[in-house]
Amino acid sequence: MRAIATIRDVARAAGVSPSTVSNLLNARGHLMQPETRRRVLEAMESLSYRPSRVAQQLRGAPNPTLGLIVPSVANPFWGSWAAHLEAAFHAHGRQIYLCNSERDPERERAYVEQLWADGIEHIVLSTSLPSLEHLRPAMDAGVQIIAFDREHQDTDPPELLNVSIDNEAGAWMATQHLIERGHRRIAFVSGAMRTISRQRRFAGYCRALGENGIPLDDALVPRSSEFGDADSGPLARTAVHALLALEDQPTALVAVNDMFALSASAAIRDAGRDIADIAVVGFDDIPVGSLISPALTTVQQPLREMAEAVVRLTENEAGDGEPRPSLVFPPTLVVRASTERRIG
Repeated sequence: MRAIATIRDVARAAGVSPSTVSNLLNARGHLMQPETRRRVLEAMESLSYRPSRVAQQLRGAPNPTLGLIVPSVANPFWGSWAAHLEAAFHAHGRQIYLCNSERDPERERAYVEQLWADGIEHIVLSTSLPSLEHLRPAMDAGVQIIAFDREHQDTDPPELLNVSIDNEAGAWMATQHLIERGHRRIAFVSGAMRTISRQRRFAGYCRALGENGIPLDDALVPRSSEFGDADSGPLARTAVHALLALEDQPTALVAVNDMFALSASAAIRDAGRDIADIAVVGFDDIPVGSLISPALTTVQQPLREMAEAVVRLTENEAGDGEPRPSLVFPPTLVVRASTERRIG
């Protein structure tokens, strides 16, 4: 496969500096001489840095469209996030393209390259995978990736931006709430924990247990190799069946997200148990969580504020006027009836 040309390649071919190429890519072509502008555009086309239709677009206004890649809108949380982001960009006269990746790195790479080929310069990647090396060629070529639901890692390239909730703090709040209700046998229900956000939520669960002198019991953390983004039902049922088979059963559980929490609650009922016997806390605060009975206690993410932050990042206005590698928002615990029962 032919290597993707980078800004440095274009600069070298045009006999200019990388910052000059960047000026043109960011609609600052008026800062350069017409001859310089012509050489840069010709170099971009000769290197297939952009399709010719996009090079033509660069002669006018920058593309106002944003790319959004999510794991699966079958999970209502991702649908809510897409809606908030679309509303925020619509208010600025911009629009988004939505793609579902199923957390497949190859699909993410293909979507990013296609969006870039269509002239879309800013892409919000809702992935939380620990490594984004599969997107390094695209970022080197000039794609601006904003990783959502993924806290900054020391190995991240400097041009990567991150927007996330404090996942560890949120799961700590959820677990601490259950402990304060008297629970000591608290399970953690999740699909595969191969994403940064899920790992941080598990860390918050473990920290709350440790701070309260409660040893971690591996039997209360059912394992899975699947993510369960599109359908958490089978994974949650398997986890609940394993937990209810224990001699010393849990009295409460923290779910990695609301879909797992709702699926776990259904599995508890299907097993003939009273849902009030096992307290359940979710994460994300999807709308349906407040409509079920008992209503779901959950950790709320400030999606509207996070969407507005993404808009500022794409406009190079990250609060203080400078982009930052990581914006971490505080979570909020929303207490409802699913945890009203006290133990002891």
